[in-house]
Amino acid sequence: MDSSDVERSFQVSPEIERFLCERLLDQNQPISERFKVLFSLRNLRGAAPAMRLSRYMTSTRDTSNLLAHEAAFALGQMQDAEAIPALETVLNDLSLHPIVRHEAAEALGAIGLERNVPLLKNSLASDPAQEVRETCELALSRIEELKNMSISKSSPFLSVDPAAPATCSSVRELREILLNEEKSMYERYAALFALRNLGEEEAISAIVESLGANSALLRHELNAGCLCLGPTAEQESFRCTFLVLRDVKEHPMVRHEVAEALGSIAGPASVYSLTRMFKEVEFAKDPEPIVSQSCEVALSMLDFERSGKSFEVIEHKKDFRVCEL
Repeated sequence: MDSSDVERSFQVSPEIERFLCERLLDQNQPISERFKVLFSLRNLRGAAPAMRLSRYMTSTRDTSNLLAHEAAFALGQMQDAEAIPALETVLNDLSLHPIVRHEAAEALGAIGLERNVPLLKNSLASDPAQEVRETCELALSRIEELKNMSISKSSPFLSVDPAAPATCSSVRELREILLNEEKSMYERYAALFALRNLGEEEAISAIVESLGANSALLRHELNAGCLCLGPTAEQESFRCTFLVLRDVKEHPMVRHEVAEALGSIAGPASVYSLTRMFKEVEFAKDPEPIVSQSCEVALSMLDFERSGKSFEVIEHKKDFRVCEL
């Protein structure tokens, strides 16, 4: 755990922890409320939160694929090796939605241990979903990269990224790699994160230019990379991503990522468009719950971000009483 993780994380009593887990499991709660609980659990110190999330992943067949996928993501961000058996179970369960298996594979790559290599190679060879196989390829490359270099430097976005940013600082070269369909997924991801970290106008333009990539996996990361830059990228990228969110033919993984990224911007255009999308008949009847639930969560995130509050049930490094939650 690096200094940024320590800054974000804190401890609570076992009673509060149990309360959060019960709220997470309560499928009668609004999806946005359950997401807030999940975000809180992710930031708790100690082994117990990861253990509880692992149990949730393996013992609960949640009706929300979106929440199950986010739980797998949280386990990867926590980088707790005790979560590996649960993630392996999820990765091998072909009855689960591909977006959930994809996130389990990415989490195994984020944990980064050599023991995860056989698990990922098995799914790379056998999983029927392209996005899952590509994620396994990406995770295997990250684990291999960890042998040769340190990826310990924290991301400016406080995340454990699927690939280390490319060391090249030339936007032109990074753009060429990102647009090159012949390059490996890891190389293109590395170029994307390097461009994201640069954050300058030319780098943003390069990301926007590559939004039509053949891979749905890469497209979902590109849209998130574009929008996580916030107001700097909003005007140039917003029109493209707005169209992606409305495109019912686009992969749910991509549309979900757009909605979630829009929710993190907290800009006026995001609020207006997401609200409008909910009110429009075609969106209200969207056949993909991953997308409609993502927009519900995004709207809640926007409300919290604009009010200056954290999108968590527990917002501070102190032990709240259950009644205060």
